[in-house]
Amino acid sequence: MKNALLLVGLFFSAVAGAAAELPTLMLPAGVGVNIHFTRGRERDLDMIAAAGFKFIRMDFSWNATEPKPGIYDWSVYDELTKNLERRGLRAYYILDYSHPLYEAAVVAKDPISGQEKKGVASPQHPESIAAFARWAAAAAKHFQGRHVVWEIWNEPNISFWKPAPDVNQYTALALPTMKAIRAANPQATIFAPAASEFPWPFLESFFKAGALEYLDGVSVHPYRTAKQPPETVEKDYQKLGELIARYTPTTRREPVAIISGEWGYATHVKGVSLETQACFIVRQQLANLMCGVPISIWYDWKNDGIDPNEKEHNFGTVSPNLTPKPAYFAIKTLTRELAGFAIRNRLPAGGTNDFVLVLTNAVGGTKLAAWTLGAPHAITLPLPAAAAKEISVVDGGGQAGAIEIKDSRVALSISGMPRYVTLGRVKLQ
Repeated sequence: MKNALLLVGLFFSAVAGAAAELPTLMLPAGVGVNIHFTRGRERDLDMIAAAGFKFIRMDFSWNATEPKPGIYDWSVYDELTKNLERRGLRAYYILDYSHPLYEAAVVAKDPISGQEKKGVASPQHPESIAAFARWAAAAAKHFQGRHVVWEIWNEPNISFWKPAPDVNQYTALALPTMKAIRAANPQATIFAPAASEFPWPFLESFFKAGALEYLDGVSVHPYRTAKQPPETVEKDYQKLGELIARYTPTTRREPVAIISGEWGYATHVKGVSLETQACFIVRQQLANLMCGVPISIWYDWKNDGIDPNEKEHNFGTVSPNLTPKPAYFAIKTLTRELAGFAIRNRLPAGGTNDFVLVLTNAVGGTKLAAWTLGAPHAITLPLPAAAAKEISVVDGGGQAGAIEIKDSRVALSISGMPRYVTLGRVKLQ
């Protein structure tokens, strides 16, 4: 069991490397975050880039970009894409939602509040489906060469699909949209279905319909409770990988990657503490990489409000006024300390709750990332005690730490927040 995550990762690393324009399994290439803005917000973008994020996931609104039938206005997203590119950030755009030009108003459950409210039906008629596919293809053509990731809808298995979730309706939209994008821009990177959690019947139905012929990545949102840490995602990824393998066409040359398209932990009163969120934002990235997931989008960049009791107000890495939360410093430390490094293997250390990952880079450097799911304690590492002076340690907040000598072995204190160990010239025993 101690290397189960790594074995999953070894399988999916081949998948990730083969798909179109997916990052390698190296930090911080696939580290991303959700935003909720298009124009301006220069300080937000500067802070996002400074934290080491590389992907920005954002709604790409049909309603906002097709003011008249067949007339497209990309100016808002031209500006956002340019601002991202200036900072070394890559766009991950969600093709959503519906359009009153093509579908009627309906009363449906709001996906956030759960209250009934008026909205526009999701595309479910031939005319609206065709219009959505034309629009998506035009967008892919317009941004060709800009390395944009295109995702089809957001969480269609819950009430983001109106008036109610319907896998057949979603599939009827997604398939022609993928085909249209491929025709307009054969090199486009396409993800779907951006499912909330792991809705197995929904996913299987979607795959059975032939979706895997066109996708570069199956995107899921692996949300779990505050008591379920990121490492618990392993079995879900393994099951999803088996499902993908079952339905991938034999004629397909490249396997299909698994994408963590949205996932976070909120710091509201009934959620996790600020400190736990900081631990989880880092461990989410590492757990996903262990499972071979090349892109991990944290939800959310910024708290959406100030109500401490409201879950949706407290997913951010910063407050509404951009004051950093501990999670911001934690992800910044991860991306700095492990920049250019990829996971090689997991060392046995203590029990199954203890994680010590060995990471290497292209020039032969070696680092460790170590943490535990249990109470803080010390572990011994398979390193020569005499080499302790050559080893440096940084905690999750970026502060230098110390290596201890215990019984002629190198000892390291670990807790829920990963610590990063630079080995220098030291060789693993």
